[in-house]
Amino acid sequence: MEARARRRRLAGVISIITALCTLPACGSGTTDSAGAAGSGPEIRIGVGVDAAYAPLFLADSRGLWKKHGLNVKLVQFGTGGQAIDALTAGTVNLAGNSDVTTIGKLPQDPGLRALLVYEESGRYLKVVTRPAISDPSKIRKMAIVPGLSELAATRFLESRHIDPKSVKFVTADPPEIPALLQKGDVDAYVLWEPWPGKGVALGGKVLEDTGSYGLVYQHWLISTQKWLDGDKDTAQKVAQTLAEAARLTESDPDGAAKATEKAAKIPTSQTLTAVKEIDYGVRGITAADVRNYAKTADWYLGTGKVKSKPDVTTGVLQNWYTGQPKGTG
Repeated sequence: MEARARRRRLAGVISIITALCTLPACGSGTTDSAGAAGSGPEIRIGVGVDAAYAPLFLADSRGLWKKHGLNVKLVQFGTGGQAIDALTAGTVNLAGNSDVTTIGKLPQDPGLRALLVYEESGRYLKVVTRPAISDPSKIRKMAIVPGLSELAATRFLESRHIDPKSVKFVTADPPEIPALLQKGDVDAYVLWEPWPGKGVALGGKVLEDTGSYGLVYQHWLISTQKWLDGDKDTAQKVAQTLAEAARLTESDPDGAAKATEKAAKIPTSQTLTAVKEIDYGVRGITAADVRNYAKTADWYLGTGKVKSKPDVTTGVLQNWYTGQPKGTG
């Protein structure tokens, strides 16, 4: 009798666990960061596991979402591109990601909307080569991650008057790439930290950063038109909070590093490097920005990766942030 009772209790516990794991938080490749919750419905923001997302982790750590009346849950993905896919699928409400990678996703989801820029840099992405490559014209294979990394590699080759079609691009995930370089499977790559640093630790060398040849990436806060239509006030509050968090990241890099380490297991040294090399700060998207985005859209169309040119005019909300209250930070 007692044995049957124990089995019934165990079955009940298993049923509860199974039910809980059908929730989005148990999705493959994602991790929820639990910050100090505010009032109202839960707002899910997709982020990558990267020091570049330090302001969002800091906002979580300092209770800034709650301060601005928000109930935010950060959902971590292996890359920012996966966060955008989750946004398209409706499992998150907002996401952070690079301008280049997001532009490439606009043809598949024309409802995506870029609201503002919260960071930009020409120093965070670097060109790494094998020690034996003394002349970039000797590069025969480059490892790339589709999106920002691939565009950065293309622009690097063009800056050295090398036809990108003469170089084989090898697609791989960022953690795999430094080892590919060490083994001689590729001659070079262009990636964000910590992967340049890891490449150097395995014997590679940093040739230059992307700013040296005129490429500056940006991170956008992104949503969908459908969600914005029903949650404009919430989007404004998120923008205010992110602006405060970006300022704090610049003024207190140690605090940002500790928050990022706690939330995403990123070593503090990586975040401190990121703060030195990235300009954090929320601003509206300008007409000059949109002209640059149009060039990126042309590149995507030219590669044949998309069947139609990404519509950045609709997908990017120029000056959306300009008229918003600046918050209390």
